[in-house]
Formats: sequence, C-alpha cells, structure tokens
Amino acid sequence: MKFVADRAIPFLEGVLEPYAEVVYKDGRAITRADLLDADALLTRTRTHCDAALLGGTRVSLVATATIGTDHIDLPWCAANGIVVRNAAGCNAGGVMDYVFSALYAVAARKGITLTGKTFGIIGVGHVGSRVEEMARKLGFAVLLCDPPRAAAEGPDAFLPLEELLERSDIVTMHTPLDPTTAGMADNAFFSRMRTGAVFINASRGEVVDEAALLHAIPKLGAVIIDTWRGEPRINRILMDAVDIATPHIAGYSFQGKQNGSSAVVRAVADHFGIAALRHFSPEDTVPELSPIRLDITGMSQGQIAATFQYNYPVLTDDFLFRLDPDGFEAMRTAYQYRREFSII
Repeated sequence: MKFVADRAIPFLEGVLEPYAEVVYKDGRAITRADLLDADALLTRTRTHCDAALLGGTRVSLVATATIGTDHIDLPWCAANGIVVRNAAGCNAGGVMDYVFSALYAVAARKGITLTGKTFGIIGVGHVGSRVEEMARKLGFAVLLCDPPRAAAEGPDAFLPLEELLERSDIVTMHTPLDPTTAGMADNAFFSRMRTGAVFINASRGEVVDEAALLHAIPKLGAVIIDTWRGEPRINRILMDAVDIATPHIAGYSFQGKQNGSSAVVRAVADHFGIAALRHFSPEDTVPELSPIRLDITGMSQGQIAATFQYNYPVLTDDFLFRLDPDGFEAMRTAYQYRREFSII
C-alpha cells in the first residue's frame, strides 16, 4: 500500500511504515500526481480534497487530523466511494484553554469585570461543550445556541441566535463551517449584541463577515480572533483593530495534536484492517506534557487571569503574530504545543 501524508501531522513518522510506503509532503504541495497510485490521503486543513485532487486516483480513504471537514468535498467523496474520517473533538481542550486565557487577559488589560456576566456559546459540539463546562465552573451564567442540537434534543436547553446575542456579555463561536454558518456573524448579528460585549471567534474565519465586525468594533468591549478569512493571508486592518489576534492556533495543544494523530492512524487501521494500530495513541511520548489541573478556589479575577496566562501565555502568541503577520503559516508550523489545563 501507499499513503500520502501532510508532514505537519505530528507523531506520525515511523508508525505506518511497517505496513505501507508513506510519502510526506507539505499539505499545500500535495498534487493529484502524488495520489495516482496512493491508497489513502492523510491530511490537515491546508489540502483541498475535491475532484481536482482525487479524481482518477485510487485513494479510498481521506483521514484528516482535524475537527473540521470544510476542506473536503464530502458529497463528491461519498459519490465516488471515498471514505472520509475526521478527528472529532481532538482539539476541544486546547480551544477551551485559548478562550479563557484570552478572555481573562483582555479583561485584565481593559478593566472589564467578569463577575456576574452571561456567557453565550454559539455551537455546542465537542468544543462548545468544553467551553460550557469551564464557563459554568467559573461562575458565569451560560446561554447556548445550537439549532441542530435543539432540533434533535428539543429546544428547552437552547436559545434562538437573536435572543442569545441580546442577552450575552460574552459571545464565543464554535460552529462548523457549512452553508448555514458561512457569514452568519454579519451586520444584523453584531447589531443585536450588547454594547460593551466581548466577541470571540476560534471556529472558522468564514463564519464572520469581517467588514461587519470592523464596523461593530467601536461598540464592542473587546474582540478576540484566532481564525481569519482567506488564511494564511489575513485582513491587516482587522488585525490592528482587534484586542487579541492569533494565527489559528487555538487548538494547538500537545494533547490536541496527539488526539488528531491518533484519529488518523486509527482510521487507517480500521479501513485497511491493520489490527495492531486500531488502538494507537502517542499519549506516552512526552509524559511531562500531560494535562494540568488547576485549583482556583478563592482566587480573584486578576489571580485567575495570571494563573491562566502562566499556563498558556496567549498574549505572547498575539505579540509574535503582530510582529510578522506574513509568517502565519510559519508560526503554525513551528508552534510549540502547549499543555492543556482545566480547573478542579
């Protein structure tokens, strides 16, 4: 067998070689010619998997080490017998850490009191659920908006988008990118948000109308952006206007990368019948990077902010990104994965 893999998938080299030839390439450089005689494509978000790339190849599996699948033409793959597997929930803990490290950092910088505030979460899947859990532990009132879950489970636990926006002091987006979410944060969206509210996007850049966000920024209390339209090129005007800007690294925790790589290897094992890899996990590769449990009992908001910054200094990521916005991909590639944290 032959597999083609994005070389940026960590912990992968040497794992599959006993069973197949493995070709490693930069995700953006993978071509149809590379795949003509390949059985599987192992990817991340930078490889657009569609008919132009996969048509006429013998690829029968596309496995992505990411939660999102918007870089994959799912209907075309299904119609052409190509199995697609993603790493659902792999980076949920890392994104949760990002949201709260960034929120408490910007609140400290701008003198925003978080006590008694209402936290609105749009998209309550793997990531949103982890954010919800942390928000409740920190004492926030929490509102949820997730139309697919509301339809499946009943509306009692969920609010319509408009009501959530009108009632929330903090709004954070954790939706997938699909036709129902593309551009959803538009002028109408921001017009419903409270004056002084905090807006966070760590989902996909395309869910936000950047012109609408720029127009709304004078009204908002703070804006935190990790994902951008047209990555790796970004809107410099927007970067200069927001409070925290990072290059799509919210989920770049050590555990998140372990989870993503595990999902890819296990997908290969299931698809090609490699029994020895069905329970593969690189979780013991660096034991000293295991998750951290924090006890914040009795801490003030400032002390919590300092504790979160110590464990994930998001302001350093913001600073380094602003020094070299054109280095978007280089910063992601060279990023030093951080340990995840949670609170007792």
